[in-house]
Amino acid sequence: MPQALTPFLFVFLWSTGFIGARLGLPHAGPLAFLLLRYVFVIVLMGGVALLVRAPWPRAPHRMLHIAVTGTLVHALYLGGVFTAIHRGLPAGITALVVGMQPLATAALARPLLGEPVSGRQWAGLMLGLCGVALVVGAKTGGSIDLASSLPPALLALVGITAGTLWQKRFCPSFDLRSGSVIQFTASALVTLPFALATEPIQVHWTNEFIFALGWLVLVLSIGAVSLLNLLIRRGSAVNVAGLFYLTPPTTALLAWGIFGETLSATAMAGMCIAVVGVWLARGR
Repeated sequence: MPQALTPFLFVFLWSTGFIGARLGLPHAGPLAFLLLRYVFVIVLMGGVALLVRAPWPRAPHRMLHIAVTGTLVHALYLGGVFTAIHRGLPAGITALVVGMQPLATAALARPLLGEPVSGRQWAGLMLGLCGVALVVGAKTGGSIDLASSLPPALLALVGITAGTLWQKRFCPSFDLRSGSVIQFTASALVTLPFALATEPIQVHWTNEFIFALGWLVLVLSIGAVSLLNLLIRRGSAVNVAGLFYLTPPTTALLAWGIFGETLSATAMAGMCIAVVGVWLARGR
């Protein structure tokens, strides 16, 4: 696959995560859903790593950094997103909260990574945020219990921001097969006690849930996460973070095609603005 197409494929695959969550969450608790996802990824990628004799980190501190990255990007980010949606926060508002990640990453990239953020990039990040706000604002409404549903979304924002910066700083390059096993094992170990303490571990194995689980395991946890690792390895943290502005508009288009959700003129305009913002933020 041409390198120039990698960001676009990543955005599309990452955006399907909200669709998979919407399909699967009615049939299982959010953390139980994620635990199953982690276990299947560990088994699949562990088998692949052993079959092809993939290299494993030799230094203990390298393995620790990979585990920390996985905990932040998967356990904290995904756990926060799934819990927020399960508690009633609309997926659009959840996407907007997490959509603050590019600004948070840009603010921390220079002091933590030494990456300069140009005026053009700042303008693109702000424009992208405005576009996301237009898309989400056109799709949300009604009464929401923010006291219980907003904190998990904020934790998700912290997780994806910190995870991107941590990986870029401490472990930008590692084998994607063995690294996935380390990341998802750490995520499962962190998620398990919270799942046992906060929700009944009960799953309804409907066809819809099986499809959602399979999609999230194969397409998201293996496909999209591998692309994310490649993007972090090749580019700056700010450039990678800017792609997340395209997730809510892409999710809105997918929801329109799959669930028949309407798209207003305001939402369409917001998508165009977000695309321009990402183009500016990723420009040299």
